[in-house]
Amino acid sequence: MSWSELAAVPETYYTASGSFKNLQIKEGDSILVRAVTSGVGLAFLKLVKAQFPQNRVVGAVRSLAKKDLLQYLGFDEIILDEKGVLQTEEKFDKILELVGLATLKNSFDHIQSAGIICNTGQLGGKWYVEEFDPIVEIKNNSFLTSFYSGNVSQQLIDELFSYIDTYQINVSPQRIFSLEQIPAAHSYIESQAGFGKVVVLND
Repeated sequence: MSWSELAAVPETYYTASGSFKNLQIKEGDSILVRAVTSGVGLAFLKLVKAQFPQNRVVGAVRSLAKKDLLQYLGFDEIILDEKGVLQTEEKFDKILELVGLATLKNSFDHIQSAGIICNTGQLGGKWYVEEFDPIVEIKNNSFLTSFYSGNVSQQLIDELFSYIDTYQINVSPQRIFSLEQIPAAHSYIESQAGFGKVVVLND
């Protein structure tokens, strides 16, 4: 494994792997990922498809500009997330919520009976939910869990690297920059072209 690949694993794939475990992904699950162009969203897709290639994985995005690229990378369908509301009536067995609390209530409108939502990301910039009544909001006898990458476990890290090796997952970042290119790296991340995991190497 190269330095750039190794740099992409610890938080991005660790977060994706923890979410994968907490969602209890199994064969046949239909899965929704919100904020799929993030590094964690793409890493999660690779982890799922490596073991369960036939599982239907749908990605939600705020813009369809990268739809073709996302489907090329392995998403079975891309749907629009318009102002925090999914533009579909479909319900899913498992939902990885990377936008976070800003769209969590809407995610419960799309969970199957006994399904699981894992609230991992906070990309929506919201840190708490107003007037959240779990009896009402957690619909269809579903379950809500989360994963926090700050809870580091050596066992989980070892299991992650073993999983990557077993399924020969390509963990290469989308873009690699040198230390001198840090301004360019930030510009790329913040631009419309920004996509996936970016690594800066100190050569």
